[in-house]
Parts: sequence; structure tokens; C-alpha cells
Amino acid sequence: MEQEEAAGSQLMYRIERPVYDEALIRSQLLHHKKNSTTLRQRLANQFRCSSEKAKAVALSFLPILTWLPNYPIKQYLFSDVVSGLSTGVVQLPQGLAYAMLAALPPVYGLYSSFYPVLLYTFFGTSRHISVGTFAVISLMIGGVVVREVPDSMFYVLPANGSNATAVLDVEARDARRVQVAIVLTTLVGIIQFALGLLRFGFVAIYLTEPLVRGFTTAAAVHVVISQLKYLLGVKTQRFSGPLSAIYSIKAVFSDITSTNIATLILGLGCIIFLYGVKDLNERFKKKLPIPIPGEIIVVIVSTSISYGMSLSEDYKVDVVGKIPTGLLPPAIPEFSLLPNLVTDSFAVAIVGFSMGISLAKIFALKHGYSVDGNQELIALGLCNFISSFFQTFAITCSMSRSLVQESTGGKTQIAGLLASLVVLLVVVAIGFVFQPLPQVGEAVEVMTQRFQPVLPDGLASQVELWALLFSSQCVGQTVIWLVAFVASVLLGLDYGLLAAIAFAILTVIYRTQSPKNAILGRIPGTELYCDVDEYEETGVNPVHLQASRKARKKQMKANGSHNSPMKVCAKYKKEGVTHEVLSHDLVAEQQRNGQLVDRCSNSDVEETVFLEPLSAVHFIILDWTSASFIDSVGAKAIKQVIKEYAAVDVQVVIAGCSRNLLSELDTLQFFTGIVTPEMVFPTVHDAVLRCQNSDSRPLQPVAQPDGR
Repeated sequence: MEQEEAAGSQLMYRIERPVYDEALIRSQLLHHKKNSTTLRQRLANQFRCSSEKAKAVALSFLPILTWLPNYPIKQYLFSDVVSGLSTGVVQLPQGLAYAMLAALPPVYGLYSSFYPVLLYTFFGTSRHISVGTFAVISLMIGGVVVREVPDSMFYVLPANGSNATAVLDVEARDARRVQVAIVLTTLVGIIQFALGLLRFGFVAIYLTEPLVRGFTTAAAVHVVISQLKYLLGVKTQRFSGPLSAIYSIKAVFSDITSTNIATLILGLGCIIFLYGVKDLNERFKKKLPIPIPGEIIVVIVSTSISYGMSLSEDYKVDVVGKIPTGLLPPAIPEFSLLPNLVTDSFAVAIVGFSMGISLAKIFALKHGYSVDGNQELIALGLCNFISSFFQTFAITCSMSRSLVQESTGGKTQIAGLLASLVVLLVVVAIGFVFQPLPQVGEAVEVMTQRFQPVLPDGLASQVELWALLFSSQCVGQTVIWLVAFVASVLLGLDYGLLAAIAFAILTVIYRTQSPKNAILGRIPGTELYCDVDEYEETGVNPVHLQASRKARKKQMKANGSHNSPMKVCAKYKKEGVTHEVLSHDLVAEQQRNGQLVDRCSNSDVEETVFLEPLSAVHFIILDWTSASFIDSVGAKAIKQVIKEYAAVDVQVVIAGCSRNLLSELDTLQFFTGIVTPEMVFPTVHDAVLRCQNSDSRPLQPVAQPDGR
């Protein structure tokens, strides 16, 4: 019975120890280990080669070697096959559609859906993400190639007449744009690979969730706007750079009277069908063995209708056109184009990595394994760099395909390997089947894929952010989302991303320069200290505290200066000491009028002395529990503050320093002169107990006016 009561009772925390300060800890509790190894020995150990070290490097660089030898064929193979075929079916239309976003011929989307996916199987650490073409990256590439290779460069006059209208040389333009996209991809791969070798996988943490959400939502807006002309079947110029979204909308609506009705009807029908399929998949996802492949159904049906009804010839519906059969031989990119693409390459590299590592961590957490951010950088870098020699454009992880690969039972990247083989089959054998595919079908694929994550999930999250806007704890995050969204929509994805990152860094600087400070009060019966303005259990009435602060400000204002002399009439009673603070002028006036003796006279007063306090505060305890680092400027500023308070008999002590922070303070020679290790305590409670039992007296007696 007693054991049951003990088990159900609250755990007790009892400890009895001396009050520690840093000097006592260093002299009695902690001693640094003596490191006998020299710098030469440490370097030799670092670069020494052994079979174990070589094996570890190989396994780290080729993660497939860690799981493929132990691959459970009976448990995993069927699931990976189903998942791979399902993902490959989705990857086909997305590859064609996202190439159009990148302003490139559709077949290059198929190349980009094969080589990188194949390579990621060997170098990637995630088991579930599906790499390949992605709308945001494709749109960023499209903005770059349109800027570097505008249509105006390729208008030529027909050879049969000098007065004829100039004609756009589409083949020459597309060939040049492909070269720009390939060089951009090569540079992206080099940047990602170099960052991975330099262990820069942590850079993704600077792209906070509100920033990424705002950026991707803005990208969805750009994607949808860019596809409006295909949905309506109108011919407009493609814009890039700041305000490109506004220019695109203006161009589409200014030419809306030339809408192709057949294209519009086909596009609306595809949209309705796709959203119906997505709704069915969501409603019956527990009953369906695999999701209904609405995308491939749209591609097959729209291609069949286009071919059967001759939509291109009879109704002027734009189609995909020629898709070459087979793979292209490797070729060296034109590196002379590099200088103009450096900034864009960094933007694409960082965005691509952040998208990939975010989804990889989500699936790893869900399925109980880990991913290596640095190896993911290396994997994406190799996928982009090596594949660029085979005429591909930059890739990253796709949210929609990754969800398909994971939801259909994918266990490893064998599913990704099979998905790439499905794309290979189309490229080398049946690519011609998709030549009659209407471009509006690709546009619908793109629009629904972007709206799908934005409307059901993303938009709801944005509404929550707006609802939390009035919460003081969420204003900063919401403002970052708003800046990222507005800047990316108005300035374009490249400049918008830079502006959003710069603003996020500024908010961090602002928060560090304007930290929250609080006066702490002790919770009775514990060693815990909390903000007295926020918690009533601290034993300090915030109303009284505020009144005390106001009275102190009024007193300082009445004195005219912080350095004005103050007098204290102290009454020593049997039960304790009380005092009343009087200004120097008031004391002199009351002395002249004979009022001071009456004011201090009392039968219980044993002795009356005049004291001149330099401050009403005796000790200040700085809680540095949350401090993680300090520089020389900060250390000098703190020492100066300690000296200034010491001049008015106020002792400043520090509590809650981490050992790393103390090491930095030692390096900065912080504990010299007036500052000593005895002023540093491991906890706030240690500091409070030492201050409460200190013999120092900040009030020093001064002579009375009569000389006593």
C-alpha cells in the first residue's frame, strides 16, 4: 500500500550543496584534461589512411552500399516495383510539362527525368523522395534563359522578299536556350557539390519555414500566370525579371479576344477531371491499392482526342510537336556563358537543396531513419553536374511525386530506379506517341500540380498565419512570409528570394539588438525564477512594481539629475529598520525650518543617522542562461557596465554561463581587474543566495549636519 502511494506521489527533488561560484568550480570541481598530442600528431591522425577509414568514406559517398547488400527482396521488391511504376507514370507528363516552364523543348524534360533519378539512387540518403523536374526550379531556369536568350534575338526576314514580316527562328532560339540551361545546371551542380564537401549542409536552416512557404506560394502564382496563355490559346511574349507577373497578366488579358475556344474547352475539361480524380484519391485513399493516375489518363485521353480530331490542323490547337527518339550523346557545355549565370546558379542551388532536404527530413522522421544534409548536397550536385553533359536542366525533389512514391508503398530508391527506367522506355521507344499532346494538357498538368499543394494544405496554412498575425509571438514569422511572397511575386523568383533572405537576416539582427529583458522573481518554495510582470506566483505584484518604477522616475526627474545627492532618514526600531528617502534640497529646507527632527522623532527610535545611498539597488544578477556566444565588443561593454555600477556601490554578478561561453570569456581576458570568477555563478539561485548573505553594505554613513 505504501509502495502504491509512493508510486503515485509526485517526484521530489532534494539537494544540499554549497553555493558555487566560478572560482570554486575551477579550483575544486572541474579540471581541464591535459592534451599531450601535438598539432603534427593531430594532422597525421586526420590524414592517415586505413582500410576502415577508406570503407567509411566509401559508404558515406555511396550510401547504396549500406542498404543494397541487405535488401530484403521478399518484403520490399513488390512494393518498390508498384511504387516505381506509379511514380514513373506521373513523371512522364511532369517532365514534358516542366520543360515548357523552363522555356525548353519537351524532350529535355524527359532527359531530366531519367539521368538524375538514376544517379540519385546511388548517391542519395533518402529512401522516399523522388528527384527530377520541379516546377519552381523549372520556372527559375525559364526566367534565366528568357532573359539571356530573348525572342528578339532570333527574328529573321524571309529570303523571298525584303518587305515581308520578320519570322521567329524557333529552332535556333531553342538551341541557344538549351545551351544556357545546360551551363546553368553545370554551375548549379558544381556549387552544390562544393558546398557538400565543405560541410555546408546546415545552410538550409537559414531558409525558415515561413520564408520557404511564402516563396513557394509566390512560385505557384508565377506558374499559374505563365500557363494562362496556354489555357486560353493566345500568343503572348514571355516576360522575366521584376514585375514580370503583372506584365504577363496584362499581355494575356489585352489579347483575350483571340482566345482559342477549342483549347479553352479542352483545358477546362482536363482541370475538372484532374480535380475530380484528386478528390476521389483523397476520399478513398485507404481503399485504393494505388492512387488513380489522373495525370497519365489526361495525357493519354487528350493525346488521343488531339490525334483523332486533328486539333492541330483543323482547330489551330498548339501541340507538343516533334519528340526525338533515343538519347543524345554527351557534350561539353559552353562555359563561355558562365559569367552571366553565377548569381542565378547560387539561387537555384540553394532553393533546390532546401526543397530536397525539407522533404527528405519529413519522410525520414515518419519512417524512422536519418538523412545526411551534406551527402544530400553532394548527391544533388553530382546529379546536376554529371547529367548536364547529357543535355538536362537542373532538378530537385518533387513534392507530388514523392508523395506518390511514398503512398504507393515505396521502401527504397529501387522505386526511383524503376521510375527512371519507365522514362527511358518512352525516350528510346515510344516518345513519338506524345507528339500530338496539346500544350494545354501540359499547362493543366502544371497548374493542378502547383495548386494541389497550395490550396488544400498551403493556403490553409497561410490562413492560419494570417489569423496568428495579431499574436505578438507570430508577427515576425508572418511578416517574413508576407515579404517573401510579395517580393517573389513582384520582383521575380530570383530577386524575390534574395530580398526575402535579406529581410529574414535583418529580422534576426533586429531581434538580437532588441532582446527581451525582464525582472525575475522567485517562485516561493523553489529555486525557479520567472518574469514578475507575467506570473503572479513570483510573489511580486506587477502593479506595485510598476508604481515603484514610476515613483523612481518621478524622483529622478525631481532631482534633476541621476547624480543629485540623496539623504536617508533611517529609523532603527526594535523590530527592524525603515527609511525614507528625501532630496538634498528638501533636507536642507526642513533643517532650516526645524521640521527634520520632528519628522524623524519617534519614541521607538533608538538612534537617528543620516545616510547617503548611492543607489536603491544593492545587487544586479544577469541571467545568461540563453546566451550562446560573446565577442570582444560585448565583453568590453559588460565590463564597463560592471565598473559603472561599482562606482555607485552596486555589485553586478552573472549567472547561468555555459562552459563554452566561459571559455570564450577566458580567451577575451574578461576576468581581469574588477571582474573576477567569484562574480560568476552556475545558477540564478546560487547568485541570489550569495547576494542575500553578502556582508557588503552599499549604504555608507555620512556625517550629520551638526558634525556628529
